[in-house]
Order: sequence, then C-alpha cells, then structure tokens
Amino acid sequence: MICTGTRSSRVGEDIGRSFTRRRPPHILRGMAILKIARMGHPVLRRVAAPVADPTAPAVRRLVADMIETLEDIGGAGLAAPQVHVSERVVIFRVPPERITGEPDDLPQDLLALVNPVISPLGEAQATGWEGCLSVPGLRGAVPRWTRIRYTGTTPEGRAIDRVVEGFHARVVQHECDHLDGILYPQRMNDLSLLVFNEEGARFPIDIDAAAPEVE
Repeated sequence: MICTGTRSSRVGEDIGRSFTRRRPPHILRGMAILKIARMGHPVLRRVAAPVADPTAPAVRRLVADMIETLEDIGGAGLAAPQVHVSERVVIFRVPPERITGEPDDLPQDLLALVNPVISPLGEAQATGWEGCLSVPGLRGAVPRWTRIRYTGTTPEGRAIDRVVEGFHARVVQHECDHLDGILYPQRMNDLSLLVFNEEGARFPIDIDAAAPEVE
C-alpha cells in the first residue's frame, strides 16, 4: 500500500549513482559466480520460500556465491531469487558516500540476512533513483518508505534488529522486494521516469519537479 507522504530526491538524486555502480569489497575468493535472472524470468515473480535453518551449510555456500557474484558484476545488493534461488536470503551494503545525513542512515559493511522482515515506521516516503541487476540498462524513480525497521538472522545465527532511514532503508526495501516477486518498476507511480542509463545521464531529470505526489 502506498500512503501519502513526502517526496525527495536526496536519495539517489544523481541518476549516475545507482545500485549497480558500486562494487562491494572483496570478502571471499574461490566461490562461484552465478547467473543473474533478468526481468521476465519466472523466478523473479515468485514469492521466495522461508529458510528453515539460516545457519545451514547450504545457506552459507549460497551467501558466499552471492557475494562473489555481486563483486563480479558490481552493486549495492543482491537477493537469492536474482541468482535463480527462490529462498528468502539477501545481501547488501551501504557505503559511506551514499548515506543521506539522516541520523539513522548509517554505513553498513556487506551484510547477509536470512528471512528478513521489514516494517515501515510512519507514512513518509521519498522518491529516488534505483537500478537493478535484473533490469539492466535502466533506472527508475521509485517511492520508498523513508524510515523502516528490519529484522533477520545472519548465516552465523546472529539476530539483526535495526531502525534505519535514507539510502540504508531504500536498499533494504529494494532487495527484500525481490523476495516477494516485486521488481522496482512495479513500485513506480510514473513510468515516464523509467529511463535508459545513457539518456538519463545526457538529460538529467529533477525528481522533485517531475514526480507526482505520492498517494
């Protein structure tokens, strides 16, 4: 459900700075690089299954391969369905240069979450540019909750429970949408703000001026 809230281009206001531009730091070597599912593949429309044991060796192997894949292709995050595994597993990072300055928009080293759950805190939303490894070559202006709580378990069995906002909140929402079979264009309320990367770089769009009110 989309509720009335605020609009802002502070998050991802530069169309060239997207989820698919940054490479995460090298963490594991010798793992498999997995094939990325692209928009139209059935695995991206499916609701992913919960993981019975977040600490299982198979989950650790999957996460290691996802990290290697993300490093190879570049990006801020990756969900298991994007590598053809319909399970509720995501990885993401928040580099210091991407935070918005909000109190709960804090940097985050590469983090793996199993069975993540998101709860919006308040009704405020912001519109920002997003790209996706499964929707190559495009960017779109997407409304997201500005402040959320997320919980989950790491593959080491550590419980995570955080309140975040800004870019941190955006990337978590983006990756967790994949677990419910949702790609970012489905969240957009103005498809005229779905653009090719090259054209967006040549003809920058002011989101605040172009985006409609979020309702």
